Amino acid sequence: MTDSPIKLKLTDAMKDAMRAKDKARLGAIRLALAEVKKVEVDERIEPDDTRVLSLLEKMIKQRRESIRQYEDAQRHDLADIEKAEILVLQDFMPAALSEQDVDAIITQAIIDSGAVNPQGMGKVIALVKPQVAGRADMGAISQKIKSRLSGS
Repeated sequence: MTDSPIKLKLTDAMKDAMRAKDKARLGAIRLALAEVKKVEVDERIEPDDTRVLSLLEKMIKQRRESIRQYEDAQRHDLADIEKAEILVLQDFMPAALSEQDVDAIITQAIIDSGAVNPQGMGKVIALVKPQVAGRADMGAISQKIKSRLSGS
């Protein structure tokens, strides 16, 4: 079995961080690799790039939630650590899609699925999600699809 290119990139980055003695970057990368390893062990599979991206996306989402909670509790020191980890994790994510690209993908998915009302939203999301994985916020996309299908 062959490792995903993103996993290999993470491994190389970990080695570079070790050589540079960059503890903060090294810690974030090790956390990401631990998540990948957990999937490998638990599910007995070799995760592909799509799966690794979804793991990284989930980690970024968790850190954003932690930042919000830390800032609500006036723990800016802990929030700064989470922000630094997000920056490291984002290095391994593909480039974000522009609003125009997202709109074009949504429009094409609506046409392809034949959805005309909010009940067809699941079909549209099923077509959109693989195209935007790791490159756009699914929550925002979901809202856009919902507003388009409801005619708002």
